[in-house]
Amino acid sequence: MKLPAILKNLNRRERYGVMLAAGVIVIFLIAVFIIEPFLSRSANMKNSLQAKADILVEMQRMQSEYNSLTQQATMSISRFQRRPKGFTLYSFMDRLAGESGIKDRISYMKPSKTAQKNSPYKISRVEMKLDEITLEQLANYLYGVETSQNMVQIKKISISKKDGEQGLLTAVLQVETLEI
Repeated sequence: MKLPAILKNLNRRERYGVMLAAGVIVIFLIAVFIIEPFLSRSANMKNSLQAKADILVEMQRMQSEYNSLTQQATMSISRFQRRPKGFTLYSFMDRLAGESGIKDRISYMKPSKTAQKNSPYKISRVEMKLDEITLEQLANYLYGVETSQNMVQIKKISISKKDGEQGLLTAVLQVETLEI
């Protein structure tokens, strides 16, 4: 028996019921196999787009950081090139102590150099002890070290008050710079 023949044998109410059921089944199949995949694909595309936008923001942040580091490296190289030929940290610290008027207050100066792995640079350090200096003398000396164009920095400092002497200090400094 054919389907139209079966439908002819049904009364009008039963035919409407069968057609309604068939329509509901067709709508269900369209929703499951056409609309739902389209909507899930759209949601996946939105999620993918958001993830790629987040990646782009992170890449832009990293590019900005890279540009900043490159600029700092360029500035450091130019400062190295402007440094006097034959520059040594020990002689710089000694000369600056003479200019600051505290050369006679130096108890000791210990220079050292450390080679950096996989780098052409060496870290040059000078540890020095200054006895019986005033706070103003120490401040002037530290200012001279930190503001020099020779890329010198104070890594450690220990300041103690001199016993019995009013306003006099003892300071131990560790100063370092990079050398080629």
